[in-house]
Amino acid sequence: MTAERAANLRPASEVFPEYVLAQFARSPGRPRKPSPKVQLTLRLDAEIIDFYKAGGSGWQSRMNAALRKGAGFTD
Repeated sequence: MTAERAANLRPASEVFPEYVLAQFARSPGRPRKPSPKVQLTLRLDAEIIDFYKAGGSGWQSRMNAALRKGAGFTD
């Protein structure tokens, strides 16, 4: 590319405004939860982890439910 051609370049948004804006438009996404979960590091016995993982997919949610129940939270 020559310097002359480079000087004449225009942004894609000027050349194709409807196409470029529609292509990169973002949806609003998932609404924020009133109390989002917090990521942390926690060391547990291997037997506990194995027990929940043996139940298949969703083991982290089941473990969270058991902790909530043990702490006395009601849903």
